[in-house]
Amino acid sequence: MTSPDDDSAPAASSSASSASSDAETETFSDRIYRSPSGIAGGVLLLGLSGWLGIDAIVRGEGRTPWLALAGLFFAVPVVIAFTVRPAVYAGQDRLLVRNPFRTITLPWASVEGLRAGYTSEVLAGGSTYQLWAIPVSLRQRKRAARQQARAASEDPFGTASTHVAAGRPDEDRRASSDAAIGDLRELAELNAEREGAQGAPEVRWAFEVIAPTLAGAVLLGVMLAIG
Repeated sequence: MTSPDDDSAPAASSSASSASSDAETETFSDRIYRSPSGIAGGVLLLGLSGWLGIDAIVRGEGRTPWLALAGLFFAVPVVIAFTVRPAVYAGQDRLLVRNPFRTITLPWASVEGLRAGYTSEVLAGGSTYQLWAIPVSLRQRKRAARQQARAASEDPFGTASTHVAAGRPDEDRRASSDAAIGDLRELAELNAEREGAQGAPEVRWAFEVIAPTLAGAVLLGVMLAIG
């Protein structure tokens, strides 16, 4: 959480009223969850498709440049939608989930649960929404389970948490997806009673992604059909 600068906060007549005013004007910094590997893969795919597509447009003959152009119009939005776009924003009042083709806004009071099985999911308003930005790695989870089992064997009396390394409180032994879901559960429990966290889920289709994807698909289909 961050506080505004002194010149933007209202003047106070005493230290007590100043502290109260600062607390009231305090803002919450969103926690942002994204997949670094997904973004890296998306950038790599965009670079590769751009290189191949532009090369085909410049050097191709006959219908090849047009097919390459149509392929780029279709492929680029799809790659961006599934790799670069997904993100999860956890604020004081709500959870905002940005998936490939939808954006879901969930006030904390509407969140019924969060879980990470083979995929990360949030349950709200009787529906289940997948968290594309928090992928589950079974290999990472198995490695974390081995570390936790080793920690449990070294601490037979259970005096320390198996999730945290001894002497290193900032190191979480859980898989990254499980740690993220755990953090979101804590935020949901902490903020569900807030006045600003009330309301029903809102789902918005990402037409800024859907429209160019459909246009590219139609263009590619037409080019293939008239070939």
